[in-house]
Amino acid sequence: MTFRPRSIPLGRIALHVFLVLTCLATLAPLLWALYASLRTYDDTARNGYFSVAESLTFDNFTSAWTQADLPHYYLNTLIVTLPALLLVLLLSSMVAFGVSRFSFRFNLVLLMLFTAGNLLPQQVIVTPLYRLYLLTPLPRWLSDSEVLLDSQLGLVLIHVAFQSGFCVFVLSNYMKTIPNEIGEAARVDGAGVFRQYWQVILPLCRPALAALATLEFTWIYNDFLWALVLIQTGDKMPITSALQNLKGTFFVDNNLVAAGSLLVALPTLVVFFTLQRQFIGGLTLGSTKG
Repeated sequence: MTFRPRSIPLGRIALHVFLVLTCLATLAPLLWALYASLRTYDDTARNGYFSVAESLTFDNFTSAWTQADLPHYYLNTLIVTLPALLLVLLLSSMVAFGVSRFSFRFNLVLLMLFTAGNLLPQQVIVTPLYRLYLLTPLPRWLSDSEVLLDSQLGLVLIHVAFQSGFCVFVLSNYMKTIPNEIGEAARVDGAGVFRQYWQVILPLCRPALAALATLEFTWIYNDFLWALVLIQTGDKMPITSALQNLKGTFFVDNNLVAAGSLLVALPTLVVFFTLQRQFIGGLTLGSTKG
């Protein structure tokens, strides 16, 4: 008996070639930035960036860490990112619980209202929001400027406002996949609404919360627009603005900037690889219902 090799469909081959090329195109800028960051400025000035390196060194990373004062800006970013992330997940899960587990007249309208916020371009409201922040007073212990403008609290609030809509949409669809019998059993045992939310439904949403935490951390951490518009004091800027400290008025060392960019991107990579399993599970669970 002879066995004929199974032929591979041409479409599958084309698909794999496309995926490999897409992967290479995505990784190429990152790998090129890594290669440039390991070269000295004199090397690239003599031979150009598209050349074989004379030597590789980590001096650019050390210089970027100290010249850009990255530890200080990392702290500024965490002060904004972590509270915004926790508030977004907490408030969004509460709204999602209400619109997914209870039926009332404006259930769908409320969900559409939160989702519609994602359709509004952020740049459209820059001017009115700037004026609003300028006229909103704060106690001095919350803001040195005594207004919402130029305060890290203002950044937290704008991130919560813009990121909640997407999280409500995802969590509400995920909560709809949880059987109603679980909530009914909790009510029979005497659990109130908040206890059902906090001790029954929320623990079951851990995969979705982990996936959203990964996405939201990346989006809030990488924000540049709102920090540029709403923060006026350089010492309060987040990490994305620290790269400006590596540029001179008449001279830019692109190798140094590449090293600084990789250091800035490092926390997002750590968060993604730490929550990778939960991230993938949260994207696939609940995708067939809701």
